[in-house]
Amino acid sequence: MKYTTAPMKDRDTLQRFLFDGTDTRGEITTLASSYQNMIVSKNYPTSVTLLFGEFLAAASLLSSSLKYPGIVSIQASGNGPISMIMAECSHGQKLRGIVRGNFDNLTSEQQSTRQGVPTLLGKATLAITVEPENSKRYQGIVPIENDELSACLEYYFDQSVQLPTKIRLASSETCAAGVLIQQMPSSQTVIEQQHEWQHLCTLFSTIKSSEQLELSHNDQLYRLFNEENVRLFDAQILSYFCSCSRHRTEQALVSLGIEELLGTCEEQGQVLITCQFCAEQYEFTEDQITAMFSQSKTVLH
Repeated sequence: MKYTTAPMKDRDTLQRFLFDGTDTRGEITTLASSYQNMIVSKNYPTSVTLLFGEFLAAASLLSSSLKYPGIVSIQASGNGPISMIMAECSHGQKLRGIVRGNFDNLTSEQQSTRQGVPTLLGKATLAITVEPENSKRYQGIVPIENDELSACLEYYFDQSVQLPTKIRLASSETCAAGVLIQQMPSSQTVIEQQHEWQHLCTLFSTIKSSEQLELSHNDQLYRLFNEENVRLFDAQILSYFCSCSRHRTEQALVSLGIEELLGTCEEQGQVLITCQFCAEQYEFTEDQITAMFSQSKTVLH
């Protein structure tokens, strides 16, 4: 692996890497414009933004587990200032996410500086959901008992997936990054496998957040594993994409019933739906709602 300084080329990409001759694989990611597009209009406090960035980087890393079209999501719910935080990434590396809560419950210091996960979420659980398009949905849930999201995710992999995994996440107000190494099932003896894994974990533990946010993927891996045989694969492009549409919004409204919707029109002049992810607004007049239900009946019959 050659040492080349080109950090900008890795922005908004996900790359797989392997340690040749071992049973350990890895993923490395950096988010920039895809991250900025999600936070630019949100006005989250700094501490919330930083945690959101880590969730997005983690979702990007975990999307590598999708072998077929689908979505992986990471969601935490708690009784703290953040009531819910979620990030999801598709098989095609399309990202989106959201944070909900009452941020006024945070002190000015807690709003402006990085905080541990329990400070922001209170008593909370972390759910990792894998939703392949054409097969059964899988979800694992673990309690949040650590200050770092990376440690919570490592615990999930240990308990639910039973694959030794190490994760490091980093975020600023302009970019977010993550790197993961994972030990796969092996034909080696247990002693050989453990020795190899512990050696890589020791090297991995030396990564600094500043390096994750500033160095190219190649440089980060060289910095960590320059004496190992690391093979870095081609980059996959990450982008922000919200799957909302007027058609999907209409489908959701039909489930509410025409009487409730017409009642809203009578009170407010229209039905206005705002996407919780991208803030896109969809307006429906009384005539449009009536026509929508007429079309629905035609399809059903």
